[in-house]
Amino acid sequence: MPVLPREKLDKVVERWEVIQTELNAGPDPQSYAKLNKEFAELDPLVTSIQELRAVEQELADLQELAEDASDAEMRAMANDEIAELRQRLAGLQQDLQILLLPKDAADERSAIVEIRAGTGGDEAALFAADLFRMYQRYADLRGWKTEIISASENDLGGYKEIVASFTGEGVFARLKYESGVHRVQRVPETEAGGRIHTSAATVAVLPEAEDVDVDIRSEDIRIDTMRASGAGGQHVNRTDSAVRIVHIPTGITVVSAEKSQHQNRRLAMKVLRSRIYEQEMERRSDERAEARKSQVGSGDRSQRIRTYNFPQGRVSDHRINLTLHKLPEIISGDGLDEMVEALISHHQAEQLAAFENDTTT
Repeated sequence: MPVLPREKLDKVVERWEVIQTELNAGPDPQSYAKLNKEFAELDPLVTSIQELRAVEQELADLQELAEDASDAEMRAMANDEIAELRQRLAGLQQDLQILLLPKDAADERSAIVEIRAGTGGDEAALFAADLFRMYQRYADLRGWKTEIISASENDLGGYKEIVASFTGEGVFARLKYESGVHRVQRVPETEAGGRIHTSAATVAVLPEAEDVDVDIRSEDIRIDTMRASGAGGQHVNRTDSAVRIVHIPTGITVVSAEKSQHQNRRLAMKVLRSRIYEQEMERRSDERAEARKSQVGSGDRSQRIRTYNFPQGRVSDHRINLTLHKLPEIISGDGLDEMVEALISHHQAEQLAAFENDTTT
């Protein structure tokens, strides 16, 4: 397994040492925050480099001992330890390569999650509600904060659309693989004949933009206050202070109707910043734009990334050909992490393969 040249690892360690020195010198608050963030990113990498080098040194010492040993038993013991160290070294090299893989700049951010009912009518809306509760429970387990920004319910308590903010460390890194069409196969509560129906809902996960990422001028937005209207339900028609914000240059429109007028304005601006930020990222990267379009599509059942089959109790992710017979655990949010970890590992494996291919060509 190829490893980055030693001089590149040396530069990482040298940068880590320089940051330590600058932090100890007492920089201004803004510089301190920036340096501390960089130090936190480099620290696990440097720890891995130091552990790798310690094992390399121990291996070299043992190999020398085995070569110089005149006692056959001593030489055999040294060779046994050498075999174990080589196995450990291979694992450390792979761990280090994963740490060195390029990271999505948005991975550490919070996220805006938009869930919309696709094909399937009322059943699709009920499934959209199931998906939201799954992510809400998953967020609770990871210590994230969930805040509903806007929601449109049907008469059965399902969501035609729900937009929520998930705030915490590394939210986008774990939820970004959820973007796409989720398909459900089950017998709806409204189906008297017991027939299995197939419905779908779309999930879009946007990295939450910070104020410094997007410059929104006051003259570029129009803010309207209005009375919420709709079919009713738990999260709709509770306020006369719904806020609609229109970003005039892009035409992006955001509505928040969940809280007080002040809260609605804050939440709507949060979504607006994230959508403008995402639009700018897509403009800079045609590849990312095409990927997102292909993930979410139109909400048609055939454009699915994952299928939840209730009669068979299984969840299948079609991107990585993984099927888990743990539907109750996953849809409740308690077992979602296993699916997320598999997607992350698959992505890392693809990156490693590309890295190894680059180093051999």
